[in-house]
Amino acid sequence: MFFASDNAGPVHPEVLTALNRANEGYAMPYGADDGMGRVRTQIREIFEAPDAMVHLVSTGTAANSLALACMCQPFETAFCSAVAHIHEDECSAPEFYTGGAKLTIVPCAVDKMTPDDLRASIAAEGTRGVHGPQRGAVSITQVAEKGSVHTLDELKALIAVAKEFDLPVHLDGARFANALAKLDCTPAEMSWKLGVDAVSFGGTKNGLMGVEAVIFFDPKQTWEFELRRKRGAHLFSKTRYLAAQMEAYLTDDLWLTSARHANANMARLANGLRQIEGVSFLAEPDANMVFALMPRAVHKRLHDGGAVYYLMQGELIGDDPDETLLCRLVCDWSISEAQIDQFITLATG
Repeated sequence: MFFASDNAGPVHPEVLTALNRANEGYAMPYGADDGMGRVRTQIREIFEAPDAMVHLVSTGTAANSLALACMCQPFETAFCSAVAHIHEDECSAPEFYTGGAKLTIVPCAVDKMTPDDLRASIAAEGTRGVHGPQRGAVSITQVAEKGSVHTLDELKALIAVAKEFDLPVHLDGARFANALAKLDCTPAEMSWKLGVDAVSFGGTKNGLMGVEAVIFFDPKQTWEFELRRKRGAHLFSKTRYLAAQMEAYLTDDLWLTSARHANANMARLANGLRQIEGVSFLAEPDANMVFALMPRAVHKRLHDGGAVYYLMQGELIGDDPDETLLCRLVCDWSISEAQIDQFITLATG
């Protein structure tokens, strides 16, 4: 019963098979292999963007930080929600890779910025001339950090605010596939057709060993990214092993099948938790992650029974069994219905 993170799940067998195939013989290094060429074609076709530039890195932090470095000057600031991954979980890597650009934190009720709050935050910066940071990029996380998915209309409204100020937009899509499965739209409809300039297209959380794609819809930024990736020590010599993972991911819609399965796992888990007295959700789970408030007694039963997940607030040891503690539960593509049902049975008591 492992619900700690979709980063902890196994690699999909089809991906391992593809890696074995890629391991035969020799291939040109640094992205000059045939597999990388096929991946570029796949992503361009999936995103309906024949001129898009596609780059592979091994981590989401590298994808986000290197993309923002191409979109935000050192004397500028990038705007993101108060719970954005680039703010809370990347150890100031965006600031490091941009050469010192700030992050301006936009308040949010749970995990989504509102257009009004974004507009106010942008308007408040760039007002002190040479003495203050200039306005830079806007970064939006999809799926948002507490498990909700921005609708297309919500994305459109946020992007419209960015464009009011002529700012580029970055989409942190570590769980891009999960959001797409929820919205039942096309990648183009959730990105460049709305005005997104660059996407961090995640794969590691959805069954890959470790690869993310950075997609720029304006090819003018590709050479700068290449230089920053090399200078930042994220250009793999044996890129064929990154490309092999991504090619398998995109073949026969494995990426969407895996995301739909993960979302369905969460729906089953959430439906079971809703039946338990004292359990509530911080936000309605739209994809494969939920932040749940549960009584300490429920957490104790689950931990004693072997369930693995993170407590986000509160301590398992305490005097009040009815005190509600916040936890995060994440489902990946591989979790079985039996594991989910076992978790619900233990939580029910």
